[in-house]
Amino acid sequence: MTTLGTASAAPGEMDTGRLAVGETRDGSQFGLPVAVVNGADVGDTLYLQAVSDGDELNGLGVVQRVVPQLDPKQLAGTVLVVGVVNYHGFQVAEHRNPIDDTKMNRTYPGNESGTSSERIAAATFEVASRADLVLDLHQGSTSRMLNEARVRCGPRHRLHDACLELAKVFGCGYVLDQKGPDGQLARAAPDEGIPTIDPELGGSVGWDEESIRYGVEGVFNVLQHYGFLDGDVELQPQTRATGFDRYGAPSGGVVDFEKDLGDAVEPGDVLFEVTDVFGTLKAEVTADQRGIFWRARRLPQVATGEYVCSVGTDVDEY
Repeated sequence: MTTLGTASAAPGEMDTGRLAVGETRDGSQFGLPVAVVNGADVGDTLYLQAVSDGDELNGLGVVQRVVPQLDPKQLAGTVLVVGVVNYHGFQVAEHRNPIDDTKMNRTYPGNESGTSSERIAAATFEVASRADLVLDLHQGSTSRMLNEARVRCGPRHRLHDACLELAKVFGCGYVLDQKGPDGQLARAAPDEGIPTIDPELGGSVGWDEESIRYGVEGVFNVLQHYGFLDGDVELQPQTRATGFDRYGAPSGGVVDFEKDLGDAVEPGDVLFEVTDVFGTLKAEVTADQRGIFWRARRLPQVATGEYVCSVGTDVDEY
């Protein structure tokens, strides 16, 4: 019998329930939606979570499509799922946890006696610690960005190669291989010996079917490659960047991009222009080095110094 919160499943069974993590402001207990898919055959454990940033919903779309397709009688091992991590942010469609104004994915491994976000992080980290592999599903929030998988443990980490393999198996096509900020699950879980990646499933406001499809395919790639399900995965070369160049607006106005997501960039290439409200050119911004046009703001209006786009640099294929 495998249990997660109130969900409990014997081998060959599946169950859903709630993982209690605290009380709301009226004293009512609340819990995160969880699922246990307990395979009929013995095997490893995969932990899958989504919506640690409350407005990043593509991961939830992946969970909604993956879980109903999992037949525990055909599964070897166990899949543990937390469908919505940032409970409070999700309720009000905000990125951060509004209870403590905290970005959830900066609080791992958490503190069971700490702030609201730290307590949720501690509860979900305990679940992650039971796994052999972890997928922490994200997206680019309101930016436009490539579908990518992020390896956040850093190139010198003992699990770097295992995390990089997991990213390749997931198979978005693009990988950011760069040590992440403290408090990210994809930083903390490898320290416990668990290969973990942070798929960033595109950038959209709310819900994007193409990015959700990338995520669903990625999860099933992982399930097949690591022996949870029968099937072979043909690994495809991934475009990897180990750095980011960020570009801001040198003047206020309206941005017109000269590059699109995934375009190759060479030094001196024009990335974008800024015009005034009457279309007069005010500034032209060029690339500093070779790379891939990776991420861009969604709305065209900018103030001086405001973020405009990013280029993935130090690019190779692996």
